[in-house]
Amino acid sequence: MKLEGWAADYAAELLAPMGDRWAHVQGVVRQAHRAAAILPPEEREVLVAAAYLHDLGYAPSLATTGLHALDGARHLRAIGHERLAGLVAYHSGARGEAELRGLTAELGEFEDEASATSMALTYCDMTTGAGGEVVTLAERVADVERRYGHGHVVAQSVRRARPEVERCIEFVQARLGEVAAS
Repeated sequence: MKLEGWAADYAAELLAPMGDRWAHVQGVVRQAHRAAAILPPEEREVLVAAAYLHDLGYAPSLATTGLHALDGARHLRAIGHERLAGLVAYHSGARGEAELRGLTAELGEFEDEASATSMALTYCDMTTGAGGEVVTLAERVADVERRYGHGHVVAQSVRRARPEVERCIEFVQARLGEVAAS
């Protein structure tokens, strides 16, 4: 089975029962299909697979630390998907949440490849709302604060990660513009 098909089936198994979380993931996947155009062909399926799996750590059977990026990454490593584990571990500024939760060393067990693929994953996640709709970064941040509360560690980490996320969004949007122009 191809990577994307496996990721879709696996994510559906673990996340479909979670309602809005699954709707968000499906929206991120739609964004990934669009953003994949900026990547070399061999990276496109990796991006889409990572989009399916980026929130795997929210699955009740996998959530152990409170940092969904870490929990998902650890699980993906355990089942033999090291590259996807690294992409999931560092998506959407997870480093800041790890710092706030005291889990920096644990997150450091994974490679942050800081690639166009990882930037595209962050773009896809942070331009997709809780219900799977395309949103601006400002709308996404406001929604996170509304759902979690302004002082919650997740809301704090999203604000902390904003400069990094803005760089990812600007990078992907510029590359999408170049692809459209060519």
